[in-house]
Amino acid sequence: MKSIHCAKTGFGVVLAASLAGCGGFSLGNLNPWGGPVERTATIPADATEYACDGGRRLVVRHLEGIKAVMIVFRERQFRLDQASSAVGARYSNGSTTLQWNGDQASLEEEGAVTYANCRKAAR
Repeated sequence: MKSIHCAKTGFGVVLAASLAGCGGFSLGNLNPWGGPVERTATIPADATEYACDGGRRLVVRHLEGIKAVMIVFRERQFRLDQASSAVGARYSNGSTTLQWNGDQASLEEEGAVTYANCRKAAR
């Protein structure tokens, strides 16, 4: 009787090669970000999009009932709580700060402004 030995590093390759022989299956199907299809960013219905310097976009959700906002990036989301501010509105989590002054906003991450001169984008 034959015994099958699978090395820890080779099992995934053997499995993928075996599945590749199945009709309509390819390794490209395993990567949800691969392929020729362009995927657009989805903006939550309750969010506001801002156009910033350098063609950058910033998406902000105001959380109802609490003094906080969510910053929405394609790869991550995070919450900023309202902080005291001498001018305008300010939200922070200690390392990231969103500052509004009139109709203009900026986002600072780890001490560096990453989104500047942001204004409400036309939809």
